[in-house]
Amino acid sequence: MTPTIPGFEHLRLPGVDGVELAAAVGGHGSPVVLLHGFPQTHLMWRHVAERLADRHTVICPDLRGYGASDKPAADSPGVYAKRTMAADVVALAAALGHDRFALVGHDRGALVAFRAGLDHPETVTHLGILDVVPTLDMWDVLHGVSAAVAFHLYLMAQPPGLPETMIAGSADAFFGSFLDAWAGGPEALPPDVRAAYLRASRAAVPSIVADYRASATVDIEHDRADRDAGTRLTVPVTVLQQDWGARLGYDASAVWRAWAPDLDHRLTGAGHFMAEEAPEEVTAAIRELLTR
Repeated sequence: MTPTIPGFEHLRLPGVDGVELAAAVGGHGSPVVLLHGFPQTHLMWRHVAERLADRHTVICPDLRGYGASDKPAADSPGVYAKRTMAADVVALAAALGHDRFALVGHDRGALVAFRAGLDHPETVTHLGILDVVPTLDMWDVLHGVSAAVAFHLYLMAQPPGLPETMIAGSADAFFGSFLDAWAGGPEALPPDVRAAYLRASRAAVPSIVADYRASATVDIEHDRADRDAGTRLTVPVTVLQQDWGARLGYDASAVWRAWAPDLDHRLTGAGHFMAEEAPEEVTAAIRELLTR
């Protein structure tokens, strides 16, 4: 049986261009949308979502191409552009009656959240980012052998065909390697949760690769256009991340401040899957963000 977030209702809601998203929705109060990362589903928010639901309506969708959401064919560059995925989130929230909401994303979901904050400043009220830098900056800070930590970015940036074939041929080994290497400890991902992530990822190889491929093409174009135009995030932003700056030799806070003038940048001792490893810390950071 696939684990769920206790007490949450599971719905299918409209995104854009005919795509439907699966989402877990629970709680009452001002809306907070939580976006998952790779190689995960909305289930990664189970601990944080339950905590936030005492004061907020919490909406946890599977991104297009992931989990139980639709997985449209990547027949054009924009299908998995973060701009399109951000529009999905805005449409999904609107379908639930929310024209303004706070948005928090982890990993891939954080890149979608970042794009939503830039494209929909009238809709996103607060922005939380877990363990990434923006796409354009991500490619800029990867240098030499230190970039080996992100080998999957380069693999999935290749033209269609080879990455999908290679990953599908050893899907559990590929996706499982990230679950094992990026967790601070095995207790963060119980066997049933780990199995659920592997099942979901195994069934979504083409769309996951398309999501990553977009971050080596169209997403860079969108970020560069905004940077050249001087577009910045106008909402309060909290970034919680591992000390990637020290590991890769850049100033992570400065990278984020260039995009987000109203920034609270925090480092954590938790691993990449911090919402599962340190839910109290993540929940506290979100609650503080929502008071700004």
